[in-house]
Amino acid sequence: MKKILSIFIFISSFHVNSQNKQTIDWITNNSIEIEDASPDSKLTIFEQNIPDKFDNAKIYGFGEASHDTKEFFDIKTKFFKHLVKTQGVKTFIMEASYQAESGINEWISGGKGDINTISKNFSFRFLYYKEITNLLLWIRHYNIEKPEEEQIRFYGMDIQIGKKINQEIRGFVKKYNLPISKELLIIADSCSNKKINYGKPDNWAKTQVPKLKKLEQAILNSKTNKKIYQKDLKSAIRSLNYLIKYTQYVSNTVGFKESSEFRDLKMFENVKWILENESKNGKAFIWAHNEHINKKEMNYSGSEIINLGCLLKDYYKEDYYSVGFDFGTGNIKGYLIDKKQGNHWKTYHIEKPFKKTYANTLMNVGKDIYFVDLDNAIKNEPSKFFSKKSKHLLIGGGGYQPKQLHRIMVSKIYAEIYDGLIFVKKISSPNYLNK
Repeated sequence: MKKILSIFIFISSFHVNSQNKQTIDWITNNSIEIEDASPDSKLTIFEQNIPDKFDNAKIYGFGEASHDTKEFFDIKTKFFKHLVKTQGVKTFIMEASYQAESGINEWISGGKGDINTISKNFSFRFLYYKEITNLLLWIRHYNIEKPEEEQIRFYGMDIQIGKKINQEIRGFVKKYNLPISKELLIIADSCSNKKINYGKPDNWAKTQVPKLKKLEQAILNSKTNKKIYQKDLKSAIRSLNYLIKYTQYVSNTVGFKESSEFRDLKMFENVKWILENESKNGKAFIWAHNEHINKKEMNYSGSEIINLGCLLKDYYKEDYYSVGFDFGTGNIKGYLIDKKQGNHWKTYHIEKPFKKTYANTLMNVGKDIYFVDLDNAIKNEPSKFFSKKSKHLLIGGGGYQPKQLHRIMVSKIYAEIYDGLIFVKKISSPNYLNK
């Protein structure tokens, strides 16, 4: 019996190794090498082998396997520049707050300011990096001497921040001396400054949203003859709509599924509005986490948590192209809860990919960085590697959590969630602006 079992294990092991070799050989021969992670070099090999679906798309969602990785930022920057130059993409949308828009757009259009302080417009920690400001600096240089209609514009799609939106509304009302009641403006103040209490039920939005809509109607009913009014009115109504979404989000943070779906639904609505009202050609580049841009669902395979990418793919069909990232080894940050030394960020080093992950196989391909066209893989890769469920590190806002590895190691089916995959063998931490 032991002899039969040993033979079975040997045959099974040989079969698995044979399949792995088939997979690695196919990826080696059919993936598109990315020469380096420099944001300033060209995608020479990619430009000679662009997948048809990629080339024909209009809306490009580029993810990141973590929010704190230099190579993901730089490679996304490289692809953004490529799409600006070759596809005429001028609408740049980030997983960032609406409040960041005005200051950044003023600066990238040639306004006053300093590159080291421009990031203060962002509300999220993971955007305070030199890699991000270097991209904004490139956009500024690109925009200079171009007419307004040909310039790149920045947009924030997220709804997790309410602060300062009331100030924009108040500023608009004051500028045009509109007859808006103080009570309605106080409601806007209250909603803008409302703190999110995650995990606790709150019916607060049910009483506040009708009042915000009453404020919206009051603004729309006001009249003025000043020429610039219509442009400012459009911005004021948009800011009020973001405030309404934030107010609704405050009361929808009970349960991961419910809060995640609501947040991504509102991000989809914001992206749709931007494309229909701001993009001159219906094209856009969306910069966010893998879990937002993938075209299937958030979290593990079968979670059925509807995300931004799923909504985009359902609505825009083949016009939306989703690109995910994965990695093998390197340095990555994680937020450490430490009662003795205080909570802080710590840098961890992953020496090798974990077993039973996609990365464990992808690491064996003889290229440091490469792009896999998953449409091609689904049709032609002999072992159906990308169509089989495998594990993947899901590293969110809290960074890498080695003590909770069972929670961040989730099963995925790459062929279902991405149109394209970029694999980076070795990653490193980005450069903080204060260093």
